[in-house]
Amino acid sequence: MTAQQPYAIRFSAPAAKVLDTLPEHVEDMVWDVLDAAAGAPWGFQQRNADDPEGENVRNASVGRLSLTYWVNRPLRRLSALTITWLG
Repeated sequence: MTAQQPYAIRFSAPAAKVLDTLPEHVEDMVWDVLDAAAGAPWGFQQRNADDPEGENVRNASVGRLSLTYWVNRPLRRLSALTITWLG
């Protein structure tokens, strides 16, 4: 069995603006979290477990960093929707 390629990562316009303002070490953390999500998109919790149609919207949190991403299954892409840094 061959391993599948990780999902491609994209940023929404608001998330890209936030990424541009973050300190370098936090930006590196964002990329680390997104790289982990790209390899296993359902490895992070569903944003709203009560929403049966929202299983592709996920939250990933590490320390003071939180981000929300959407999994586009047909195109094998992750879209970072929000990035929050409480620093």
